[in-house]
Amino acid sequence: MRVEADQPKCVASGQCVLAAPDVFDQDDDGIVVVLDDHPGESTHDDVREAAAICPAAAIRLADK
Repeated sequence: MRVEADQPKCVASGQCVLAAPDVFDQDDDGIVVVLDDHPGESTHDDVREAAAICPAAAIRLADK
């Protein structure tokens, strides 16, 4: 899995960080930061949830 974040679309809700804190963080303005763009399989469900609940649809997932 490859994780991408469209920072200009991000609305700083923080839902991604709550769903997958090992993969996402926020900068000082609350904008999403991807900590691990190729997360381990054990986090894939959390990352999919983060993408699904993102109110701005700013998280994209792709196969490796």
